[in-house]
Amino acid sequence: MAAIVLKTLEEIELIRESALIVSKTLGVLASEIKPGVTTLALDQIAETHIRDLGAEPGFLGLYDFPNTLCMSPNAQVVHGIPNDVPLEEGDIISIDCGALKNGFYGDHAYTFAVGTLDPEVEKLLKVTKASLYEGIRTFKKGNRLGDLGFAIQDFCEKEGYGIVRELVGHGLGSVMHEGPEVPNYGRRGRGKQFVDGMVLAIEPMINQGTHRIKQLKDGWTILTADGKASAHFEHNVALIDGAPELLSSFQYIYQALGIQSDEEEAFRKEPLVL
Repeated sequence: MAAIVLKTLEEIELIRESALIVSKTLGVLASEIKPGVTTLALDQIAETHIRDLGAEPGFLGLYDFPNTLCMSPNAQVVHGIPNDVPLEEGDIISIDCGALKNGFYGDHAYTFAVGTLDPEVEKLLKVTKASLYEGIRTFKKGNRLGDLGFAIQDFCEKEGYGIVRELVGHGLGSVMHEGPEVPNYGRRGRGKQFVDGMVLAIEPMINQGTHRIKQLKDGWTILTADGKASAHFEHNVALIDGAPELLSSFQYIYQALGIQSDEEEAFRKEPLVL
């Protein structure tokens, strides 16, 4: 993992711009996700939208990844490659998206429902997203990486879920993956201490069953070892004046889906203008 690079307020605003391009792109995709649509079709919509907003797809070609989006349905954890297989009623699909503008990246993810879900899978999505905010809440002056990881781990393991160990969040800036690594598990009081200017991509990857994973022969796709569902939610967050501030938003998704939510209000100094 690369070194930790602290950001100026001006640089944080550039990251925010790229992060909100990702947010808007996920909002556009939210209206398109339904049974019968292919992940490759969604990928093409995303690439066009990102370019229309004056940015470059952040993932396309990064480490030789072949597409704009990482599309990971059901038992796929992350890094799934878009294809021509139609989504089906009751599927879930994790969409991880990146954008690069003015030399800085945005990078976040949301797990969508395709139609009506099994109640147990719906609960997995709800708990995983809630755990993301548990983690963000601990990203404040005086705390450490272990505090953040513990908050996510404790919240999810109380529900019997498995926390992926091999894949972690990361710092974000002019490089997609900067330091520090941000595990979704940990011990309180351990790890790097948080300081102003840090920008993190916090991203719980939570499995319905075992925490163990495996990789497909394509060299990218990560699956749960037991074939049970996995959920993934990610935000970009800056530490400013000792407190976490969201740079990304799920509100564009909620606007497209007709959902009312105030979950982000505690982490914004000013209301988001949609």
